[in-house]
Amino acid sequence: MTHPPIRSYVLRQGRFSPGQQRAYAELMPRLGVPFRAAPLDFSALFGRRAPVVVEIGSGMGETTARIAAENPETDYIAVEVHAPGVGSLLRRVEEEGLTNLRIVQHDAVEVLRGMVPEGSLAAIHVFFPDPWPKKRHHKRRLVQPSFAALAVSRLAPGGRLHVATDWQEYAEQVLAVLAGTPGLRNTAEGFAPRPPWRPETKFERRGRNLGHGVWDLLFEKE
Repeated sequence: MTHPPIRSYVLRQGRFSPGQQRAYAELMPRLGVPFRAAPLDFSALFGRRAPVVVEIGSGMGETTARIAAENPETDYIAVEVHAPGVGSLLRRVEEEGLTNLRIVQHDAVEVLRGMVPEGSLAAIHVFFPDPWPKKRHHKRRLVQPSFAALAVSRLAPGGRLHVATDWQEYAEQVLAVLAGTPGLRNTAEGFAPRPPWRPETKFERRGRNLGHGVWDLLFEKE
């Protein structure tokens, strides 16, 4: 008997503002990439040859849009399942006139497996994934050995897998998983300092003000 894959997210009911709905309706046909289990041609998708980064779980789009705006020489594919977040990111893309960002509204593992060619990515970013704090839910966490192996297969040599979390126990698990993944090497001794190019989000700043820690893990494909 074949069991369906375990999802690392829950489709929560969130407020879909009129502005988000408008952006979603008007811009998704142009900037959205429908899921299809066939490798993408990045050059055709963006109209140029450039390094490509996949942003998994772009949330409301604040960080993803800023990174794309500050790195116009790189192309970005944001993967997000929640429609309000997709609408919010599309609004930011429109307001900032970004041309180097596309969005796939689908499960990230299926996107990596079905749409991303092997050895094609400059980086994969996983910023603040759901920590699934209850022990019985740990199996739902995104960063597991199978995900790490899939990520390695999609990275180009020298490509980087960057994970950030504010949940220490999850950070320690991610460190153990990535350190034990063939083909990856840690760029730091344990956890890495936050790179200056990774924007500090409102969520992160609020957590720091409350005394919460944030852990960055930055691994490179050998």
